[in-house]
Amino acid sequence: MPLYIYDILSDGTATPTTDTSPTGVSGYRWFHFDLKDPELPQWANAHLHPIPAGALLQTETRPRCDVHDDGLMLNLRGVNLNSDGPADQMVAVRMWVTDQTVVTVRMRRVFAIEDIRKALEAGTGPDSSAAFVEALASRLTERVQNTVFELADQVDDLEDAIHDDDDAPLPDNLAELRRTAIRLRRYLGPQRDALMALAATDTPAGNSPLHRRELANLAMLTVEELDSLQGRLTAINDHHNARAAEAQNRNSYILSIVAAIFLPLGFITGLFGVNVGGMPGVDNPAAFTILCISMAAVSVVSLVVMRWLKWI
Repeated sequence: MPLYIYDILSDGTATPTTDTSPTGVSGYRWFHFDLKDPELPQWANAHLHPIPAGALLQTETRPRCDVHDDGLMLNLRGVNLNSDGPADQMVAVRMWVTDQTVVTVRMRRVFAIEDIRKALEAGTGPDSSAAFVEALASRLTERVQNTVFELADQVDDLEDAIHDDDDAPLPDNLAELRRTAIRLRRYLGPQRDALMALAATDTPAGNSPLHRRELANLAMLTVEELDSLQGRLTAINDHHNARAAEAQNRNSYILSIVAAIFLPLGFITGLFGVNVGGMPGVDNPAAFTILCISMAAVSVVSLVVMRWLKWI
């Protein structure tokens, strides 16, 4: 059985009912199902055309907006505000809408639908099926925008950290932020297209399309913001990679300079360390001092030559 059924009048008031017929006496009738409901396939196949019935029963969906006869097949997604997953693990709403019937199917709880139900119980619900679609799309879009704005604030903080300290360490949450932006963009791109298609259709008849066009515009701005965030996160990651590579190159360069200075010194100590006859200075008490002074002079000459060659 549906999670709930409402008969909704033109003044926005609603009456719960147990009648499973697709239409009521007046206004429009709203059915809300859980996809796991075992009676849903039987009800959909008995009361709906096979095409919209199949669309409602699909396990995997993507945002879409298609007109079929006198109705509208609409799939939308919203951010997951349930405790069973992150916000970017989005929830889907499958819809079939005519002038007199609205059918919504969800797999997980959708808070935007809960908002509409509360409005209906308060007597201020959508007064037509078209208004229902717009109300649901508006609430889903608002929550998506809030999530994207929160993500943008976190990216702003990362950029501010770089501005304050160019040598700031790589943020621990950078990779997760990039994955979140990618997952959101994956679903919100098709959702933008679905809302643009919704703005261009007049089925089901009802409210002015101005609100629908505004929703499509907000969806487009959200997708553009996500594209911008992906680019900014990539720039932040590239900056940290460049700084790490620069530090590694600098350390390698210093080690190379040190090795170059000690190379002739190692040769000298190795040469004077051979245990064979005829080594100069063996019987001279000042030989070690002379050797140390000579090695210091070689080091100074090496530094001067490197400076002259602009190696340092």
